[in-house]
Amino acid sequence: MRTVATWLRRAWHWLTSMRTALILLFLLALAAIPGALLPQRSVSASLVDDFYKANPVMSPIYDRLQLFNVFGSTWFIAIVALLMVSLVGCILPRTAEHWRAFRATPVRAPKYLHRMPLHADGVVDKPLAEVEADLARVLRRWHTATYTPEQDRAGARSISAERGYARELANLFFHIGIVAMIVTFTAGRMVYYEGQVIVVTNSEAPSAVPVERSREFCNTSPANYDTFRAGPLFDGTGLTPFCFESHNFKASYLNTGQANGFSSDISYTADLGAERSGWQDYTLAVNHPLRIRGDRVYLQGHGFAPQVTVTWPNGESRTQMIQFRPTDVQNFLSSGVLRFDPPAGMYPDLAQRRENQIAIEGAFAPTASWTGPNGDQLRSSFPAMTDPALAVDIYRGDAGLDTGRPQNIFVLDQALIADGRLRKTDRVNLAQGEEVTLEGGVRVRFDGAAEYANYQIAHDPTQGWALAATALMLASLIGSVAIKRRRIWVRLVPEGESTRVEMAGLARTDRAGWGAEFDELAGRVFGGTSRRDDNGTDDASEEDDVADDLG
Repeated sequence: MRTVATWLRRAWHWLTSMRTALILLFLLALAAIPGALLPQRSVSASLVDDFYKANPVMSPIYDRLQLFNVFGSTWFIAIVALLMVSLVGCILPRTAEHWRAFRATPVRAPKYLHRMPLHADGVVDKPLAEVEADLARVLRRWHTATYTPEQDRAGARSISAERGYARELANLFFHIGIVAMIVTFTAGRMVYYEGQVIVVTNSEAPSAVPVERSREFCNTSPANYDTFRAGPLFDGTGLTPFCFESHNFKASYLNTGQANGFSSDISYTADLGAERSGWQDYTLAVNHPLRIRGDRVYLQGHGFAPQVTVTWPNGESRTQMIQFRPTDVQNFLSSGVLRFDPPAGMYPDLAQRRENQIAIEGAFAPTASWTGPNGDQLRSSFPAMTDPALAVDIYRGDAGLDTGRPQNIFVLDQALIADGRLRKTDRVNLAQGEEVTLEGGVRVRFDGAAEYANYQIAHDPTQGWALAATALMLASLIGSVAIKRRRIWVRLVPEGESTRVEMAGLARTDRAGWGAEFDELAGRVFGGTSRRDDNGTDDASEEDDVADDLG
């Protein structure tokens, strides 16, 4: 047991050393590199799937090493946990040392005061008691300690004074602030939640049958989000209840196409039972979120949702509007997929319906620009929607509907195409309002497009505590740098009715400005009769004497 205790103690000393903390910090930086270079499932699962298809050999190895989920991997969390323990283990003992230094009594005077950097001596025509009373008034804002001749190194009565203890207090608060930051940030990541929801705001797409899309979002269930993630201690039942309705999305652009500003007008309420007339209005803008009972609603991004109508030979039609993913963030050329199930009346058999599903995959441009040798390659020349167009491949067959499996709304399942279950029948370019007739009499019409906004809802109950800890750390850091700690020793030797006074000063930190302050104090003690010596450098032996007193 003694051997085990010895090894545990050594392991703890190794883990809580500053060298180990720096090594772990370096390892953490190295471990974060794969998270920056490889697609992460927590950010975009579709990009991970694309990487799998492009790298079928290495991707399974990366997956087993958890490189597609670096920041949630076991080894990354282990490094972070060890780093947190190491930092706390480094900081707490130093916090105790600064507390003891703050409470320490000024050390006794060195034996040879004339060797100190700042020195003055002289005779004051006052008895010892009056000189001591004068010193008490001069040094009333200093921490002082009086030593008897038996305690003094030179065998005389002496007074030690020190100022700048607030520097140690600032160091103490600095270390407390660091620990508080670590604790609050860690606690915040355990209980936070964050999600995104896409709302089609300007849904007046020109169409004979416009699609009705809800503009309202209620923060009542994680299922209401398009994407949602939370800390390990959040079970999904503690969402802050509120609702908001998006009225519009507004964007302004320069002539070059560069975005000049984004905003969205919404109405919201924190009372789910309130009448709609009682909802409050608010304008979301970039970096100007709405704060509701600890939650923050951000306007995160935007894009376009094309609307397509498919009409079958029996006259029945299906209309869909679905968001496309921007692939060109400057001019918002976007890509996506629409899937249509044929009417049950035309194909009563489920197998026949699956054979006649329609899938449309392609690109959307808000302001079309046609390039290429034949002028049929779609580009977007401006991010605002002034001349929308679609360039799509149309597939017929089993599009994966009615199977119960989740479908990616941005890309088709390539396995269905490779197996021949989904076959490409046509490639067309459609301007707004145009339609094309496929083999068998099925008509596909591009109705137009709407603009959508992406809203992010974030909740972190420790954010206020983290701000307070950060402010405390920064303020105390400034104090620990700006405050100067300095010492004065005064030795008193009675000479009849007069008293010989010898003073010395030492700055424990920067000497800048200390000489003038020492001269002022000496002048008040001696009444202008002192002799000032500035030795310029510290004497090593005297530093050793002071170090001995500090233990």
